[in-house]
Amino acid sequence: MRRSSKLFMIMVLLISLLILGGCEAKTPEIVVEFDPTVVDPSDYPVATIEFETGELIKISLFPEIAPNTVNNFIALSQQGFYDGLGFHRVIKDFMIQGGDPLGTGMGGPGYTIKGEFTANGFSNGLKHTRGVLSMARSREMDTAGSQFFIVQKDYKSLDEQYASFGYVFEGMEVVDRIAGVEKDKNDKPLEAIIMKTISIDLNGYEPDEVIKN
Repeated sequence: MRRSSKLFMIMVLLISLLILGGCEAKTPEIVVEFDPTVVDPSDYPVATIEFETGELIKISLFPEIAPNTVNNFIALSQQGFYDGLGFHRVIKDFMIQGGDPLGTGMGGPGYTIKGEFTANGFSNGLKHTRGVLSMARSREMDTAGSQFFIVQKDYKSLDEQYASFGYVFEGMEVVDRIAGVEKDKNDKPLEAIIMKTISIDLNGYEPDEVIKN
């Protein structure tokens, strides 16, 4: 009788441990920090944002950090999705956000992709320092689509919570200018900041098909 009770208690304990293990947050075991300032842009795909003003922002994209996010950004750019869209949210000393076809912060390409960031189970070591490109999303983790933002100032609270995937290596003065324009109470520029196009130089990279939710 005592032996049966002990076996029963052991089984209950093992089942409890399995259940608790399954409920833990899915975070990668190792996250290696990635320094975007020491890379050679010619080794990575490059996105060039051209504005109606003629200004340019050049961005290295990092497939090894967030592969599906990079593939999605490349695909949308090559399809001309971003042509004529603007930056609808700008906050000085924080970031500038664009890529919304509605211009309200609620639009997207008609689908979503998984968030490739550490809190969502992806090993993403690209910190949100000045010049980093990252995907915007809603409160739900897997809701990124087309909206992106460029960090104007180091912002540690974004680390591990958003899918960072690129770095501005030329044109941060343009980001600074946009971040400082006059805006309304919703942080929308009073004068539209329009992207003429985003062109992609793959530099030998072969993007895979975008994985959509």
